[in-house]
Amino acid sequence: MNDNKILIVDDDRHIAELIALYLDKEGFVTRQVHTGGSAMAEFAAFSPHLVLLDLMLPEKDGHEICREIRKVSAVPIIMLTAKGEVFDKVLGLTMGADDYIVKPFDGKELVARVKAVLRRYDAGLSAEDAGQRAINIPNLSINPATYNVVYHGRTLELPPKEFELLHFLLSHPGRVFTRNQLLDNIWGYDFFGDSRTVDVHIKRIREKLEHNDTWSIKTVWGVGYKFELKTEN
Repeated sequence: MNDNKILIVDDDRHIAELIALYLDKEGFVTRQVHTGGSAMAEFAAFSPHLVLLDLMLPEKDGHEICREIRKVSAVPIIMLTAKGEVFDKVLGLTMGADDYIVKPFDGKELVARVKAVLRRYDAGLSAEDAGQRAINIPNLSINPATYNVVYHGRTLELPPKEFELLHFLLSHPGRVFTRNQLLDNIWGYDFFGDSRTVDVHIKRIREKLEHNDTWSIKTVWGVGYKFELKTEN
């Protein structure tokens, strides 16, 4: 048994009940919502440890709900999408979703995905145990305990994966990481996306770090990325 709470947001009541049945058997505490319009109120009331979020919802779609959750919480989100639906996986993950699963799905796969995402999230919360630390360099400070980023005196709002990617690169200055290594370290070895996800996140981080600083995230062509901190003479 465990006390992890899962919020299921799906307008198909049969599918929502089926998901709840799979998760209840594993000891999770579940609650269901069937419209996008009521999702955020239920999220605030239930305080879930993970959200299973359908893409197509009445009133508000899954993309909009995902964005709203990310404004207030870093709780893991797994997007649910029906087979054949147009779903840009990179876009969904860039907006803050942690994983996605296509319906119809196998119950064992769903449970395995939920457990894997929760493990990664729990590991991220153990920042000190994992050797993560606040980093301060010229014009930039980043604190994994509070997910706080201050750049040139102003606070930056970074989605969780952008934050984790930036912190990871800053924690290993000068070291080159391949896209697959970054996927493994930030998204987890069981992530089902592709290397474009890394490129999209790097691009968005660079757009927010717009000043000409003495450090930068460098592209190592044909390999991957590294964080370069220049020493002043």
